[in-house]
Amino acid sequence: MKYKYSKNEEIEDVLKHAISEVVHYLNKQDEYIKNINSIGTALSAENNLDKLLEMILTDAKSTTNSDGGTLYLMSSDESQLEFSVVQTTSLNIAMGGTKDVITWPALNLYNEDGSKNTEMVAVKCALDGELIKIDDVYETKEFNFEGTKAFDKGTGFRSKSMLVIPMTNYEDEIIGVCQLINRTDEKTGKVIPFKDKDVETLSSLASQAAVAITNAQLIKDLRLLLESFIKSIASAIDAKSPYTGGHVRKVAEITMIIVEAINKAENGKYKDVNYDHHQLNELRISALMHDIGKITTPEYVVDKSTKLETIFDRIELVKTRYDVLERDAKIDYLENKISETEYKEKLVQYKKDFEFLQSSNVGGEFMSDDKQERLKEIAKHKYISNNQECILITQDELKNLSIRKGTLTEEERKIINNHAKVSLDMLNALPFPKKLSRIPQIAGGHHEKLNGKGYPLGLDASQLSLESRVLALADIFEALTASDRPYKEYKTLSEAMKIINFMVKDGELDGDLVQFFFDNNLHLKYAKQELKPIQLDV
Repeated sequence: MKYKYSKNEEIEDVLKHAISEVVHYLNKQDEYIKNINSIGTALSAENNLDKLLEMILTDAKSTTNSDGGTLYLMSSDESQLEFSVVQTTSLNIAMGGTKDVITWPALNLYNEDGSKNTEMVAVKCALDGELIKIDDVYETKEFNFEGTKAFDKGTGFRSKSMLVIPMTNYEDEIIGVCQLINRTDEKTGKVIPFKDKDVETLSSLASQAAVAITNAQLIKDLRLLLESFIKSIASAIDAKSPYTGGHVRKVAEITMIIVEAINKAENGKYKDVNYDHHQLNELRISALMHDIGKITTPEYVVDKSTKLETIFDRIELVKTRYDVLERDAKIDYLENKISETEYKEKLVQYKKDFEFLQSSNVGGEFMSDDKQERLKEIAKHKYISNNQECILITQDELKNLSIRKGTLTEEERKIINNHAKVSLDMLNALPFPKKLSRIPQIAGGHHEKLNGKGYPLGLDASQLSLESRVLALADIFEALTASDRPYKEYKTLSEAMKIINFMVKDGELDGDLVQFFFDNNLHLKYAKQELKPIQLDV
């Protein structure tokens, strides 16, 4: 016997079904809202532009159940749409973003005659700033899809439904276009037209994406600006002194060799020290900017290769005076005022004295007391010029020639040393972002010493970070081994190692760090890249 439903039972079943449909719809809406929110959160958190662009297209395809898509960005001169990311799931195509670079030519927004290139759907979307929905690209006459059809013919793909939407930033400028193709039915797998719901979804996503792209581009541009600023400063220092310019680059190179080795250390004192890519970048920039203050240091001090050098080497003036002495001695001899023996003795003495002055002018490691006294004796000599008695060596020349070590006077050395304070002041005045905030402290401490006898602040071991100690070691090692300094001879590796070890004993450098530097042959790694073969005596 066939069971018959009552009227009430039929109504109840209908209501149950209706409620089930509503609940299913509400769940889908809740899932949609959560998905959009999670996408928005993810987009806001990502500032790597390549990853971000890839994420945008992947999410756009996912939320609309599209098989393929292309993300274009506006070129900097706003004349083209450039391919940024291309994906087609069924063909296993994934290009751009973090994947292979797209080599396809960009789409021109304007024709050669200056008219708008409205035949291309993505271009028209960018030009008009309006979304375009097409149910079947093969049936539309509005756009030129010859390239799409040629792609289909070569791959066996069938392009059909398409949704193209502009991405607009906060200034209402078109920054790109998101183009989706072949919306797929979840149940049947067939290609179907895009729905109004997809337009709403993609519009929301495009709006969030535009903000995220703008932020990522802004961050990228700021980083590029900072990098360019650093390079321009380095170029300015290089133009001021080619020696300092080379020094900056090489100190950065040594610094990164050391910290990258510390990052790889699996045992020893530095096994728990790890730098992420942000910290490594902070260290690299610190090294590049550690001598920024030298831009204020006079060239004649930076490049003073001899004790008497100013704009030119004043030893030439001294040579001229000795020429006058030799001339006068010859005249005295010809006029029978002195004998031939006295004349020859004078010439020999003049030659010895001038050769001594020449050697004193070079500026070796140390000038002894007896040489200092000999300088004073020579400075007492006179010569006649224009019938007037003149001193052979001026007080300023004597002061410079009497420099015990190097080529700089005490005043000039203070000028040189002042670059560290100027560097620190300049770096402290720059509003570095949080991830670069330690640059002034790291760069400003490269002339400090563990015993507190350094400059500009006289910091001691308790106040000096590992990063400042690394930079100090890199700075000294480069200076000792540099072969392009006009004022000193380069050191071999063994000589540099000996001096550095003395500095450790004197409490100037970090002994553990120096030991790590030599034990891991980091000095050799740098030397093989930058030093002359003759310097590699270790």
